[in-house]
Amino acid sequence: MKRYFLLSAFAFCSLALSAQETQEITLNEAIALARTQSVDAAVALNELKTAYWEYRTFRADLLPEVNFSGTLPSYSKQYNSYQNEDGSYSFVRSNKLGLNGALSIDQNIWFTGGKVSLSSSLDFMKQLGSGGSRQFMSVPIALQLTQPIFGVNNLKWNRRIEPVRYEEAKAAFITATETVTMNAITYFFNLLSAKETLGTARQNQVNADRLYEVAGAKRKMGQISENELLQLKLAALKARAAVTDAESNLNAHMFRLRSFLAIGNDLILEPVVQSSGNFTKPKFWLLNIQASKASLEIVPAIVASAKATLRSSLPRPIWAYTTL
Repeated sequence: MKRYFLLSAFAFCSLALSAQETQEITLNEAIALARTQSVDAAVALNELKTAYWEYRTFRADLLPEVNFSGTLPSYSKQYNSYQNEDGSYSFVRSNKLGLNGALSIDQNIWFTGGKVSLSSSLDFMKQLGSGGSRQFMSVPIALQLTQPIFGVNNLKWNRRIEPVRYEEAKAAFITATETVTMNAITYFFNLLSAKETLGTARQNQVNADRLYEVAGAKRKMGQISENELLQLKLAALKARAAVTDAESNLNAHMFRLRSFLAIGNDLILEPVVQSSGNFTKPKFWLLNIQASKASLEIVPAIVASAKATLRSSLPRPIWAYTTL
């Protein structure tokens, strides 16, 4: 029974180790993965998108807008007070059906904080009951200017503040991207250093074991003392402990790098230092970089869209054309 249990445990461990695949990764690949699928890069990109759409919303407030309002239909049945010719009051029943609609074009005036509107409306009212009549009222064109006298001109302040906020968001995105790159470089070289440390520790263990074997043979021949043999045995044990510590350190740094790059635990990363003129084909798990890079291309698209909006979408005053 004990033998069967040991065989089962050995088979389980073999399957677990075979499920993990070793994959080489270079510094450029680590940076590309960090910029496309790391959590920090996603947070920075989402903050930039939020700032971009807030800026677009502000620019939209400066553009003319078309509004349509209406009531389809409005029914009212109530009693209203009515003053007669002799000064007395009486209640009159009102039973009517009404429809109304209005179409307006509104333009905010940023330098005064007001709003000018050009509207057209149509109203219809029908009295219900016996002897009811129908009435229409139309206002073909109405020009209205709304100007607050006492109050804060939010459009004027936003016109100064929002571009600065958007430029600050773009600078923050660049800073966050560089921070992600620096973190990726740090984690990569920490893993590479841990790998080299483990290799050195294993070589030291092999040398210590070899020296202990040779010392054992010499002890049998009486060439060394028991104290010297025990010292070499202690050195071999320390070398094994150093290998264990190096393996633990390697696993910790590998976990940090995999977590930062959003890579599953079933993949063992093998850091490789690649020369500048030596390029290899992308690995199968890095093929999604090209698709993920499309999300980073929003930065030049955002800048181009903002410039196009500033140059063509907004009506410029007459003196603006003389300065170009």
